[in-house]
Amino acid sequence: MRFIWAVMRQYQPDFVFNFTVKMNIYCGLVCSLQGVPFANNISGLGTAFIHDSWLFRRVRQVYGLVNRKARRLFFQNEEDLSFFSEKGLLGDTPHTLLPGSGVDLQRFRPSPLPEGGPFTFIMIARLLGDKGVREYAEACRQLVAKELDVHCLLVGPLGVSNRTAISEEEVRQWQEEEVLKYSGVTEDVRPLIEKAHVLVLPSYREGMPRTVLEAGAMGRPAIVADVPGCRQAIEPEVTGWLCEVRSAESLAQQMMRVVDMNAEELQKAGNAARQRMQAHFSEDVVVKAYLECLPHRPCSP
Repeated sequence: MRFIWAVMRQYQPDFVFNFTVKMNIYCGLVCSLQGVPFANNISGLGTAFIHDSWLFRRVRQVYGLVNRKARRLFFQNEEDLSFFSEKGLLGDTPHTLLPGSGVDLQRFRPSPLPEGGPFTFIMIARLLGDKGVREYAEACRQLVAKELDVHCLLVGPLGVSNRTAISEEEVRQWQEEEVLKYSGVTEDVRPLIEKAHVLVLPSYREGMPRTVLEAGAMGRPAIVADVPGCRQAIEPEVTGWLCEVRSAESLAQQMMRVVDMNAEELQKAGNAARQRMQAHFSEDVVVKAYLECLPHRPCSP
């Protein structure tokens, strides 16, 4: 809070766009105290909504108070919007439903599926339990135990400040068991997505998972958990497949299912994913909605 306060005083912004739970709350509070107009993007509900405790209930109360001070709230899926409305976390603040954070269709261009070598899965996420990382590792273990010709990649930051953070020791153990390969953090995920056949995201809840959108824009289908945010990021059985949340067994079954698909079936799903991104998830829609909320511009409903 002190750091945000100092930065705001230094730059004196005319308008602030916040996203993620922590910044929506902390920066939203600072904006309210300093009289700076702001908008909050509800890019997923996060740990404070997935779990329940006295502390998390207080966090949700503060979130509702901050949202009432915002000029506009952006949501990335209808289920989060309904949840906030039912819990009284909206107040009278105008709100807009966006196609996630959108995807840069020029930067994330389609590429052919890999030919030859093992069937490759990739998961790109912060290394949190709530992202389904442990379920992914266990599902990969089951595929390896069946001696399938698969290669499982895990990409994302360790040491995240979150109560469900995955430890470095856990990741090291998975690598020693040759369950998966951890590729660390990268500034450009495109080369890694190009090497993969299918993206996997068994998260417990999302706003609209950007990695699924980026993979789809590159012609990669995805296996995701049947939860808010994830289920909206794909068209089930067309651009991807759903698995049960918190179930490594269900995830492993879907992964084995796509391994058995022929190249034509998989390419068809990838092509459909790219077409869906072009039709519904261009970041141009998001940028336009943001620009309309700047001072002296009316916010469109």
